[in-house]
Amino acid sequence: MTDGPHLHFVFKVASRCNLNCSYCYVYNKGDNTWKERPAIMDDDVVDIAIERIRRHCLRTGQSYLTITFHGGEPCLVKQERFSSWCRAIKERLAGVARVQLCMQTNGTLLDDGWAEIIKRFDIDVGISIDGTPDVHDSLRVDHGGRGSYRDVEQGLAVLRRAGIPLRFLSVIQLGANGAEVHRHLTSLGPASIDYLLPDYTHDTIGAVRDRYGPTPCADFLIPIFEDWWREGTLDLRIKIFWNIAWLVQGGESRIDMLGNQPLTFLFVNTDGEIEGLDVLRVCYDGAARTGLNVRTSDFMDVRNAGAFHRAAVFDGMKRPDGCSACRERDTCAGGYLPHRYSSQTEFNNPSVWCADLLKLFDHVRERLGTSVEETRLRRAHFMDAAMRQAMRFQHDAPTTG
Repeated sequence: MTDGPHLHFVFKVASRCNLNCSYCYVYNKGDNTWKERPAIMDDDVVDIAIERIRRHCLRTGQSYLTITFHGGEPCLVKQERFSSWCRAIKERLAGVARVQLCMQTNGTLLDDGWAEIIKRFDIDVGISIDGTPDVHDSLRVDHGGRGSYRDVEQGLAVLRRAGIPLRFLSVIQLGANGAEVHRHLTSLGPASIDYLLPDYTHDTIGAVRDRYGPTPCADFLIPIFEDWWREGTLDLRIKIFWNIAWLVQGGESRIDMLGNQPLTFLFVNTDGEIEGLDVLRVCYDGAARTGLNVRTSDFMDVRNAGAFHRAAVFDGMKRPDGCSACRERDTCAGGYLPHRYSSQTEFNNPSVWCADLLKLFDHVRERLGTSVEETRLRRAHFMDAAMRQAMRFQHDAPTTG
């Protein structure tokens, strides 16, 4: 057994979707790799991927991991087949690593059968929902152009009846009323909400700025933060706010959108191809590809699949040069990797949402009463404490040989 990076895994079990959301990074941002892949993951790909994960854990000593079922839409998989995959994961990794199963779904196909599977295998479920019916239905449509809110609402009712916590993933709809969206979502009883910045690059952001102004994401989120802060609903976990607050107080980011930490997760596609971050599809056709497949490669082989994937997944990317003089260079640290891309300088750019992030950080700092200098002092203290602990561990560790 050797030390190694702790990885988490995303199985893209369906390369097709029953919806056609206009902003989707898989189908509507210019990448066409999904067309080359089987619609549903083969059983042998799942079997091989589980074995690769088992070997990785045995070699590295990793004792906990998450496996997320993703797509496309994972509920396009037949329920009996999906159950067999969950059972195989639990049985074959038992005694090797503790596994948390997760699923991200658009919610439109959920029924009592799915609820029973989710409960039986303790699956943590995320539901994609973007706000009020009119906001949601303006962009989250089926292939006939019909809105999907009513079907999502029925899916939520299924989960509620089964006592399954509701966890929402909501893409910011630029120009919408953030407070109105948030109040509607909270009325549905979620345990958490993850607001996502829309996926644009420096090559595609121009028209957005022309239409919505310099800080549309911050303008959407700050009224939500104020509601969350004033109404005493801090027990509702809003990931972006929790992570900005944690960073401001000197901690390390726990989401990939902030902090410039190594991603530490890998994607497996329906044909077994391994990717480092599927959202890189917004950058250019094939950007997420590593050239590796679980049929022939271990997950750690991604380290040798090119300097970019090694840095993004394992080592951490270089902070963009344009962030070096920024007051949030050690907290935001450049923003989400796909949002840094331009065809001229690749990923050596601050996020296209840089102005939004700065405005949001400033607002959270004001509410917490924490200056940039105090954050730096806190981070230095935490790093010093971590270094002392590591040195103490090395001093106390038994020697061999």
